[in-house]
Amino acid sequence: MHSPEGGQFPDSSAGVRDYVEKLKASPRLGPQVVCHKVFPEQDARTAPTVRPWPRAVQGVLDRAGVEALYSHQALATDLLRMGRHVVVATPTASGKTYTYNLPVLEACLTDPDARALYLFPLKALAQDQLKTFHSLTGHWPGDARPSAAIYDGDTSAHFRKKIRDDPPQVLLSNPEMLHLSLLPYHEKWAAFLASLKYVVVDEVHTYRGVMGSHMAQVFRRLRRVCSRFGADPAFCFCSATVANPVELATQLTGIAPAAVLESGAPQGRRHVLFLNPLEGASQAVIQLLQAALHRGLRTIVYSQSRKMTELLSLWVQQRAGRFKGRISAYRAGFLAEERRDIEARMASGELLAVISTSALELGIDIGGLDCCILAGYPGTVMQTLQRGGRVGRAQQESVVVLVAQEDALDQYFMRHPEAFFSRPPEAAVLNPYNPVILARHLECAATELPLADDESWLADAEVRQEVRRMEQAGTLLRSKDGSRLHSPRKNPHREIDLRGSGGTYTIELAEAGTVIGHVDEHRAFKETHQGAIYLHRGQSFVVTRLDVAARQIVVVPQKTDYFTRARGNKTTEILQVHGQAAVFGTRVFLGRLKVTETITGYEKRSVHGQKLLTIVPLELPPLLFETEGLWIEIPLTLQEDAEKHFLHFMGGIHALEHAAIGMLPLLVMTDRNDLGGISTPMHPQVGLPAVFIYDAAPGGVGLSRQAFAQAEALFTRTLEAMAGCPCETGCPSCVHSPKCGSGNRPIDKAAAVFLLQRLIQGPPPAESPGPSLPAASAVPEPNKESPMPTVASAPGRYGVLDVETRRAADEVGGWKHIAKMGVSVAVLYDSLDEQFHSYTQDDLPELFERLQALDLVIGYNLKRFDYTVLQPFASYSLQTLPTLDMLEAVQQRLGYRLKLDTLAQATLGTEKAADGLQALAWWKEDRLDLIEEYCIKDVAITRDLYLHGREHGYLLFTNKAGQVVRVPVRWA
Repeated sequence: MHSPEGGQFPDSSAGVRDYVEKLKASPRLGPQVVCHKVFPEQDARTAPTVRPWPRAVQGVLDRAGVEALYSHQALATDLLRMGRHVVVATPTASGKTYTYNLPVLEACLTDPDARALYLFPLKALAQDQLKTFHSLTGHWPGDARPSAAIYDGDTSAHFRKKIRDDPPQVLLSNPEMLHLSLLPYHEKWAAFLASLKYVVVDEVHTYRGVMGSHMAQVFRRLRRVCSRFGADPAFCFCSATVANPVELATQLTGIAPAAVLESGAPQGRRHVLFLNPLEGASQAVIQLLQAALHRGLRTIVYSQSRKMTELLSLWVQQRAGRFKGRISAYRAGFLAEERRDIEARMASGELLAVISTSALELGIDIGGLDCCILAGYPGTVMQTLQRGGRVGRAQQESVVVLVAQEDALDQYFMRHPEAFFSRPPEAAVLNPYNPVILARHLECAATELPLADDESWLADAEVRQEVRRMEQAGTLLRSKDGSRLHSPRKNPHREIDLRGSGGTYTIELAEAGTVIGHVDEHRAFKETHQGAIYLHRGQSFVVTRLDVAARQIVVVPQKTDYFTRARGNKTTEILQVHGQAAVFGTRVFLGRLKVTETITGYEKRSVHGQKLLTIVPLELPPLLFETEGLWIEIPLTLQEDAEKHFLHFMGGIHALEHAAIGMLPLLVMTDRNDLGGISTPMHPQVGLPAVFIYDAAPGGVGLSRQAFAQAEALFTRTLEAMAGCPCETGCPSCVHSPKCGSGNRPIDKAAAVFLLQRLIQGPPPAESPGPSLPAASAVPEPNKESPMPTVASAPGRYGVLDVETRRAADEVGGWKHIAKMGVSVAVLYDSLDEQFHSYTQDDLPELFERLQALDLVIGYNLKRFDYTVLQPFASYSLQTLPTLDMLEAVQQRLGYRLKLDTLAQATLGTEKAADGLQALAWWKEDRLDLIEEYCIKDVAITRDLYLHGREHGYLLFTNKAGQVVRVPVRWA
């Protein structure tokens, strides 16, 4: 290994040992090392496969110098070759790629029609794996080599078409392309899907939270489309070490795979050090990185946020001297070409260090790394192991340094390092029944293939309930015979962001209009509001405009000595209670919540010292979403007791909320940013003070549900963290939150400790009725003949109205001047005498008198057209009449307009006798008789559609796919 000065280290292991020894001996940093643990090297454990490999496949192993497979590789390949689903959850760099590449190569040799789909969460991973796949068979004759290709957003339109027309044996893609390109256009992929034998899902542990909830539906859609073509592929899931790999894979796909959890791979000697800095984490990280650079150690630094990644990169490069050009930031939000360039420079050795968010947590090949510096605890044991596993991949000696921040979890592990090393990895959490996400994918699935009531996907009660809601809302439409459900839209797929619950905003330079990054909708309001400081590749920008309608953020480059932090407030409404439990001396509830969050302004804080400079007000629309959460009741007697001890009660429950959120990642695989909280001294529905903790993603992803099941542990761990922190009044290590919308005011640590101690020691809570809830609307059971509820009572006397005009729109100056068109004939059907009454323009006073006697006036485009034409002749506002505009009602259901004729042909088997243009021609010919006859026919059709909808709860129309479907209606 060569040093930057041109000298040569004997090997990187010597550099690592020197680095660790000098760090511990350092007068400045040495005393801050609170833990040093050495994991010894481990020997490989190998095993043979049950069946020998074909000669060509064995040749692949021989050329790679693999004398025998590791034990987990042999077991996994045996299972896959049997057609079994399998999940392989072993550490980073344990050779998981062989577990799927070898069976796939064998399948390609024995069956030229066999196909495999490889899915990677990042494009860079697909690029790496394509190189790996080609390298395995590079020595095979050209015609025997299996074909493989990447199909992602960077693939040109020309090559996409070529791939669709002649699919390769191995297709490497990502979740977005599966969702947007393969499933909606499955007919074009028929040859590939019909022969699909294997689906490889790499880095499956990343499919948790919001993305996991999306992917649970994407995989179900994939399986039903494959079934349509007679395919039932075996799934191979590859994961980092998590507590529940089988459960995770089952929640994602609905299938239960065999588990391969024991790694047989060797491991080099690894040093793990915990460092609790006195002068701030960023300064310690910079010093540690400088020391690594001077020893030629190839280093990766992980930070906890995009902003900190950019700040660290900026600060390091200012002090890097000759290493300045060999350090780079790397994070999500960079453009694809920027990320590829950094990856290539790191793999080639041109870059010696990279400072990254979790974007480089996964197995992208960026060369052999020796040193990993974690700027803050990543939030979970699993992520810590995954990030640390990026070093020492060639079994060389390596070092991982965790530099603590002031966060509660960081400090907890600094005080109890043994708790970290004794903890098993966390369970990955997702919610396959997130109603917001489920509804969107049900609509996509119905577009791909109509949904049948008896298919397995709809067997779960939660799915059936959502389907009923969607029928009621008109976002799923039942077929004419009631046996299938169709989507009312042609392509709803593009409205779904798999990695978030909202849309994406583009960040553009003001003058050039160049896109420099992206941010999701929720973060846009908090991080890229007008006046916010946005950092990109070490350069600072000021946001000059946040355009909500255009989903666009405009920035200008500007050097500043301050950063910004959003401020806001939140309220919550309890919509439904899912469960309750007595926990120590109080009660904890789980339920569905409605959260309203308003960003009210932002702070400007100096970069050095983080001193508050000013607060700038903002006017932004509120963010409203429904989610799942838990809440803790605080007894009034406890509030009175706290106030008797002169403790700040509101500051106490606020501090308790922060501390509990900070400790939840000990119990649930999450980051505190995935959670939200509200503390209130009196919640109107609870009737008591309460502390709320909820999933920050709309619909919820299962975090609160899992926390509710461990409420006692949450209480005790939170108290332990607060009581064990040496600060007196509260700090970021215990009760301060970096994302508090009120700037951590008021906060009273002593009050929080007092309250939680009393809750834990208190007597069991007394029975009470629980929170008051809003009235719930019942969701009807499905009924193929009449899926939608009809109104309880019909109007006593109704009329159906249609008006024909004397002049066309272009004759009066356009559609804005409808009131000038005049009346040729108006026809009103009156249910009282069951007669059609015709009126000319001179007879309109009689029409207006009859209209006022009706209980309901019915028409098609009545409010916008007929009433507007008639209004100049009326003595009262026609808009005040009790009205059913059927066009408006149908448009509200479908989101688009339908012609009267379209409904009449499908529902009644009849059609209009003429149209408006013909009626205008008849007026010019003075043929009022023909206009009256046509108008009566239109009124009769409208009446019959109204009566059909009132009786059956739906009308029929032919959608763009040529299918006759029902549109649900509820006529009054």
